[in-house]
Amino acid sequence: MMFKKKGDKRFDEKLVQNSQQGSLISIWVDRQTGVNYLYTWSAQGCALTPLLDKNGEVVVSQVEEAN
Repeated sequence: MMFKKKGDKRFDEKLVQNSQQGSLISIWVDRQTGVNYLYTWSAQGCALTPLLDKNGEVVVSQVEEAN
């Protein structure tokens, strides 16, 4: 889909986990490609990277087709 309606979400938050040290870890899924991303946040900074499985391959979730 070339143009999306205003308000359409590109990413879904799949998991959120807070640590005792005050940092945040979450997994976001791209609704267009299915690629899972690992997002980490702490007082020192943040990072975003594709989530990898045990074989080093990018984790891809099945994407529901839009009608």
